[in-house]
Amino acid sequence: MIKMKQRVIGLIGIVSRMANWNADFTGLPKTTSDGNIFGSDKALKYSIKRLWELNGEKVLYIRSYKLGKGKEGEKLQPRDLQERYQQLFGESVAKDSTIVLKRLFACVDVMNFGATFAVEGQNIGLTGAVQIGQGFNKYEETNVEVQDILSPFRNSNEKSLDKDATSIGKKIMVDEAHYIYPFTVSPNHYESYIGLPGLDEFQGYTQEAYAAFKEGALLGATALQTNSKSGSENAFSLFIVLKENALAYLPNLDPYVTVCKKEDKTMYDLSAIAPIVAGIQEQVEQIELYINPYAAEVLLELDGLKRYNIITRAAL
Repeated sequence: MIKMKQRVIGLIGIVSRMANWNADFTGLPKTTSDGNIFGSDKALKYSIKRLWELNGEKVLYIRSYKLGKGKEGEKLQPRDLQERYQQLFGESVAKDSTIVLKRLFACVDVMNFGATFAVEGQNIGLTGAVQIGQGFNKYEETNVEVQDILSPFRNSNEKSLDKDATSIGKKIMVDEAHYIYPFTVSPNHYESYIGLPGLDEFQGYTQEAYAAFKEGALLGATALQTNSKSGSENAFSLFIVLKENALAYLPNLDPYVTVCKKEDKTMYDLSAIAPIVAGIQEQVEQIELYINPYAAEVLLELDGLKRYNIITRAAL
């Protein structure tokens, strides 16, 4: 394991076409009180964690199921945190916090996103090295679409007026939305755990953990093929890697992004970011921009900017 020493600032763009990237409890796309559509950080993290799990990584904070005993037989139910821990590590939660910390840091989601591990005998809070903000939809022409769906089964409510007919449901989507997520990577969040007794081999946040996050930032949404998420995919990702010991801190970059259409392509205008980054250029180690060139263009000009195809990873 190689220690990660550089901070990273960036953006992740998710496009959603005839899909529902992040619904609220009514089934509608999640919105603020004034009606602005957004996707929560949890929605993006979930897609990344699903990709990690698919790739065989240890992921603690993701739903898994067991058959539990009920009054009328075994029932399918989600595992609680202790049960998920036991499933991953084949042991109960130890009384020794050092052992638990070792297990937690072995999980790629904990290493990146942190953890709140509150179970009997342990109460551990880890602030994640990777912090992701809310992803606001920047496309002004977004419309919510409601599609009626006919079930193959009749209504099971015997008191219903349509008990003899098949039931009708609804699928709620947006015709097109573009969610722009800001993120930061701060490896120093784990510095206080380095050198603790029993954690002699722990080096803090690693380049391997960052590589896993980067892969998720490039592919997580595209790989998440569920009924409501099919049609959502990674459109672009920007990684601004600062030099080791750089003192510069930047604000979230998503307010400086605009989205519009140009013929059959989406235009992501990041040009307002250029003067912000140019002001700290001497503290920047590298800047990488990954984009789907078949469907989108990104307007951004910076010294040393390297562009890549987000699908093939080939240089553009």
